[in-house]
Amino acid sequence: MIRLDKISAGYNKVEIIKNINISFKEGNITSIIGKNGCGKTTLLRTASNILKPFGGEITIGGKDIKSFKNKELAKKLSFLPQIRTVPNITVYQLVMHGRYPHLGFSRTPKNEDKEIVEKAIEDMRLNKYLDKNLQELSGGQRQKVYIAMVLAQDTDIVFLDEPTTYLDVNHQLEILEIVKELKKMGKTIIMVLHDLNNALTYSDQICLMENGEIVIYDSPQAVYESKEIDRIFKVSSQQVEVGEDEKKQYVFYI
Repeated sequence: MIRLDKISAGYNKVEIIKNINISFKEGNITSIIGKNGCGKTTLLRTASNILKPFGGEITIGGKDIKSFKNKELAKKLSFLPQIRTVPNITVYQLVMHGRYPHLGFSRTPKNEDKEIVEKAIEDMRLNKYLDKNLQELSGGQRQKVYIAMVLAQDTDIVFLDEPTTYLDVNHQLEILEIVKELKKMGKTIIMVLHDLNNALTYSDQICLMENGEIVIYDSPQAVYESKEIDRIFKVSSQQVEVGEDEKKQYVFYI
């Protein structure tokens, strides 16, 4: 699906990530984790073509990412940043922005575009906020609107940078359940997560980074058992089973 070979990248000629070799698995949820400043967001921005690498090659379906035109690429991948300005527009108007790569020169939505937008709003259970101004919504509601916009863009690959940041626990879990729904729709999700337990619990693959490099890229269980998380974060970890279905959770302590 999307592959990075010998990638190095950074800002103002300063290298942040180096020697990155990774192939994100199609139809999976991959979480990128690591300490602050290790290069998680830089990797996400580079993989999504927002940040141009210093060297190496990125391919989508075996095709060099540089060969895609901007509009063509916007039909294949979408990116939701962590920090965003909150525009003075309605929920419906923002979600419609997701259709822009699919519209013609006049940017006039067709009936099909309107139906896709309405479906995205319905999927996120935002119908009652349709005409609400985005600035009037809570952080959790607003995040769902942005995810609805990503849904409307209808890309196979979705990049999410800290989608649960600044949300209370209830809304964090709601957003992560939505991410699982995106996977069920056939999307490939690549996201940066700060919460280690959530990353291990909700992901199919974990990419653990340290000092701009990938330490291990494997299943959550394999990453947990490697004890690399404990070493990097200087913590101890324990796996526990909770609930009637004995779902695995992870506890970290000093």
